[in-house]
Amino acid sequence: MEDLFLERLSDPLSVAVAERDRQTLDLVAEALRVRRVMLAFQPVVMASNPARIAFYEGLIRIVDDTGRVVPAREFMGAVETRELGRMIDCASLEMGLAALAEVPTLRLAINMSARSIGFPRWHKTLDQGLAQDPTVGERLILEITESSAMQKPELVTGFMGDLQRRGIAFALDDFGAGYTAFRYFREFFFDVLKIDGQFIRGIASDPDNQALTRALVSIGQHFDMLTVAESVESAADADWLRAAGVDCLQGYFYGMPTVNPAWKQPKRRQA
Repeated sequence: MEDLFLERLSDPLSVAVAERDRQTLDLVAEALRVRRVMLAFQPVVMASNPARIAFYEGLIRIVDDTGRVVPAREFMGAVETRELGRMIDCASLEMGLAALAEVPTLRLAINMSARSIGFPRWHKTLDQGLAQDPTVGERLILEITESSAMQKPELVTGFMGDLQRRGIAFALDDFGAGYTAFRYFREFFFDVLKIDGQFIRGIASDPDNQALTRALVSIGQHFDMLTVAESVESAADADWLRAAGVDCLQGYFYGMPTVNPAWKQPKRRQA
């Protein structure tokens, strides 16, 4: 066993991966310490009328010491199972609640891991935000990935029930990624179902993904959930999804995530 451990340590690839993860953890920890964190906002539009925004998703970003904005995909894998992941969820929630308080017409989805359900600081952040502005809860959507929800389904269902009674909605993110135990699904009572982007990209010319997406949409409709297609990147895909009965569309075709959304931009004076 010791020989195997030493062999792994001496493997150049393992050493490189370990060093990369260590650097990532240091980067995230420092960014949180000095508050170099922000949300990027991406619109989710109504399929029937793309000019109408149903809500925004707030996506966590950190800024490194060179000023580069680092998207979540570059660090979430390293921090997800650690306390840093819980701190990231707290920062996301805090900034999301602040945005909701700042913009009374805003409806916003914020990501969280099921691992944060029992994290006291996360709950304290939520309680403080709701106490400061009673309207915030009715405009907050908490997104939990399918893989995260399936880790402790009984805990997630109880948590959702408590917060839904306070007006907060829930979205099941990355639906279809392969983790759902359908015996639990009917007990979750998610308000929004977001279909994983792997089925959506290029769907207009992919019969297999068309069949799978129709099935996923049918599940959402059966359980009276708002259906959202993620990663919509072309007009052809958007047209197909609209015809298939998807309620909302999200992706680069309708807007990239931005740290400078419309409500933060200075208003132009009329001549």
